[in-house]
Amino acid sequence: MRITSLNALIFVAVVLPLPANAAVLPEDRVDVLYHAYSGGGVEVTGPSILVRKSLGANVSFAANYYVDDITSASIDVVTQGSPYTEDRTEVSLAADLVYGDTTFGVGSANSEENDYSGSNYWFGVTQDFFGGLSTLSFGYGRASDEVRKNGTPTFKQAIERRNYRLGLTQVLTKNALLGITFETITDEGFLNNPYRSYRFLDAASAIGYSYALEAYPGTRTSNAASLRGLYFLEPRSSIYAEYRYYSDDWEIKAHDIELGYTRALSNSWLFDVGYRYYTQTGADFFSNMFARRDEQNFMGRDKELSPFDSHTLSFGFSYQFLPNGFGKIESGSLNIYYDRIMSSYDEYTNNSPGTTLATEQLFEFDANVLRAYFSIGF
Repeated sequence: MRITSLNALIFVAVVLPLPANAAVLPEDRVDVLYHAYSGGGVEVTGPSILVRKSLGANVSFAANYYVDDITSASIDVVTQGSPYTEDRTEVSLAADLVYGDTTFGVGSANSEENDYSGSNYWFGVTQDFFGGLSTLSFGYGRASDEVRKNGTPTFKQAIERRNYRLGLTQVLTKNALLGITFETITDEGFLNNPYRSYRFLDAASAIGYSYALEAYPGTRTSNAASLRGLYFLEPRSSIYAEYRYYSDDWEIKAHDIELGYTRALSNSWLFDVGYRYYTQTGADFFSNMFARRDEQNFMGRDKELSPFDSHTLSFGFSYQFLPNGFGKIESGSLNIYYDRIMSSYDEYTNNSPGTTLATEQLFEFDANVLRAYFSIGF
């Protein structure tokens, strides 16, 4: 994904979500990443190491090791339990095969944490047409997860997920690129958090309400469509935009808009700035407070099922060092990206210890996300 031409690097930096050129394998490289998230009482940090190596001219292999060190004192945790820490590790393997204008890709990943295991695989086909001016892609993925509950050794529940993806990328002019993607995801199994509860009014309780374990539907089908565009502002910059619409059979509907600008400050420095707006409606079985216990078949109070909005401001730098290579190293870059996420909820309230029904306020939080990584091409 990283190439030495600076103008091509601008193109790649803003078009990563679009299907890659089907006739070219990714560059051999090693990436070492550090990521950090802090917001809403949750701290997540960890490293990631990616190694990609070609075998001949038509086959490329990749391996990735990813770690999340999680400390959580989120609103869900502090209102219903105690803060906790845990580690999540993920190992993935992937391969790409180029045959003429077609690229075949396969991969698998396994993740593990103390109360959740995930296993998934995927494959995809990307086909170039009209000399690379049009690219059609198709992808399929399947995951089999196991949900457990700390303190209850007998609790084990399964989730099966399937993902279908179809995309088209079209070069419109020498400076303009357009991409369209359609995606469908089906989930079946235990889809809620085994620790989370909903609230219901209870006159017998000193605080005016009580808790009961959530109950979710056992299936979920999600559909999303996105439109992405890139336009070069010659000679050293480009702008990009994306709109994504999401809906599912839990009655959540979401709009996602992203705008960005990328500029080469010199032959070595690349700067990127962006803005993202996200808004969604709530699930049909979500309520901040139910009138009574077992009021309906499905009941949930996950804040991510509530109507909410978020704004994200992003910027980052990429510094290309070793422009002429060094020994077997062909290129190198240092990349730093920062996101500021500001989320506000329309129905979900903050009922942390010390509040009462009369003093609860609508919940909101800010988060900081940092990604810093070295990339070495060889």
